[in-house]
Amino acid sequence: MALSPQSNEAFLREVDEELRKDQALHVWQNYGRWIIVAVIAALVAFGGWLYWQTHDEGQRGLEGEKFQAAFKALSENKPQLAETPLKELAESDTPGFNAMARFTQADVLLEKNDLKGAAAILGAMAADKDLPQEFRDLALIRQTMAEYDTLKPEQIVARLQPLAVKGNAWYGSAGEMVAGAYLRQGKRGDAGKLYGEIAKDESVPRSIRQRAVQMAGVLGVDAIVDEGEDKKAQ
Repeated sequence: MALSPQSNEAFLREVDEELRKDQALHVWQNYGRWIIVAVIAALVAFGGWLYWQTHDEGQRGLEGEKFQAAFKALSENKPQLAETPLKELAESDTPGFNAMARFTQADVLLEKNDLKGAAAILGAMAADKDLPQEFRDLALIRQTMAEYDTLKPEQIVARLQPLAVKGNAWYGSAGEMVAGAYLRQGKRGDAGKLYGEIAKDESVPRSIRQRAVQMAGVLGVDAIVDEGEDKKAQ
């Protein structure tokens, strides 16, 4: 049964509110250091080769010890003991350690619900030309998540549209925020189209695709992928 206009609008508001809560990173308050652990692990895997190639063994060892000390303090829920090693690593010339330390500093602030402080760190990273582009893009995504409720929709679109393209590593996250911004601008057609494209892109995380399917459907866009056709395409 089709939704009435009133129900349609109510559903849009409900989903948009849930999206905004997600993008404000309320999960950090619920899962704390486990989110920090996951982010660190991902960054270690992604950025490891960078710092192994740019510093000698002695320097790597020293920075590794500092990071281990910070990691241990955070895992024991003693963020104050992690402040000094993280601050020192955040000034490192080694891209991997530098980025991991700054992302972790932002995570600590997010856990404290200090969105403004976290956004400042992430914004500085996004503008830091000494960091690899992948780190800068991730920082921009997370900065926008932290600032989402305070940004005008046109600011979100201008900031994230270059990343909201198929094939980009952050297509799902950037695209979802851009589509939400379109919706806030009253551009339902653009929003529905983008939600539909996100929903059908298997490279996008499943949780984002599921939300996109809901939003696309409400906006009149068929985002359901036929399994038979999908298998043939593969």
